[in-house]
Amino acid sequence: MTVRVIVVDDSATMRGLISVTLRTDPEIEVVGQAADPHEARQLIKRLAPDVITLDIEMPNMDGLSFLDKIMRLRPTPVIMISTLTQAGAEINLRALEIGAFDCVAKPSSYAPDSFDTLTEKVKAAARSRRKPRQALSVPLHMSGGYTPDGRIVAIGSSTGGVEALITILSKFPPNCPPTIISQHMPPSFTKSFSERLNKLCPPEVSEAQEGDRLRSGRVLLCPGDAHLELLGRHNPTVRLSKAERVNGHRPSVDVMFQSVLQTAGRNCIGVILTGLGCDGAEGLLALRRAGAETIGQDEASSVVYGMPRAAYELGAVWKQLPLEKIADNIVNMSNSYRKEPAV
Repeated sequence: MTVRVIVVDDSATMRGLISVTLRTDPEIEVVGQAADPHEARQLIKRLAPDVITLDIEMPNMDGLSFLDKIMRLRPTPVIMISTLTQAGAEINLRALEIGAFDCVAKPSSYAPDSFDTLTEKVKAAARSRRKPRQALSVPLHMSGGYTPDGRIVAIGSSTGGVEALITILSKFPPNCPPTIISQHMPPSFTKSFSERLNKLCPPEVSEAQEGDRLRSGRVLLCPGDAHLELLGRHNPTVRLSKAERVNGHRPSVDVMFQSVLQTAGRNCIGVILTGLGCDGAEGLLALRRAGAETIGQDEASSVVYGMPRAAYELGAVWKQLPLEKIADNIVNMSNSYRKEPAV
């Protein structure tokens, strides 16, 4: 199936670059280009594209406002094309909360290869499950209490992870199990995202730093462009590494899971959420074989059922659950060891 795309950007040069990149893939057809949202609106109505690429800063109407209209009036997978500045990161996070499929950086000296994954993401967006937009907020009833027992929760996520992580962490109790997260995200995004999570969620959420210690009520988000590992079996600390990418990613979920295995063994809970590719599947399998509980997000609630599918097909997932049930299961598992033997 050919994926039909409309490119929206006020820069003719950028429209051309995006279009040339997309046309390198024979499964993608650029059916239209627009310089502003008003022009784009007419093209979208006439051509009904499968995917839209959208610049954030444009004349007549900013990209966020236009994205909001698309999600409410004509839900279509949208990939935001933007800069990687700190201010841009905050806007991009807002775009992901509104319903954008993913954000891709404009090529620059800091990210010269940023369009290398654009065709893959466009095709994944066309296959994604877009749901009616829902406001993301802290629920009225949080998950039940947690009795600290030293267990560690490790969560891996990628495309669609912003919404998924907000949904899960906003249901965590204030004294949640010590939690670490590796989310595939650029460096400038993770600090803003951790601050956003900290405002929305009952536990303390922060971007992980070298030497941080795990404790109940604390959630640490791995910085972009670094691997998160744990050191020490008793009162483990965070180590951030610039080692080579694994499965094409830094941070890599596999690196985090393997580190948790060495630190905590079966005394942990591994969770894999929505995302492209297979990162985390092998590490989650190692955790399950060691006797740890493992959770995978189910296909119906995943924006992209890639990482969870890879883990499930390997036999790494003990429980496959819809997104809305994952937080409660993590808390319940944290209060008791699983009785099922390791595979």
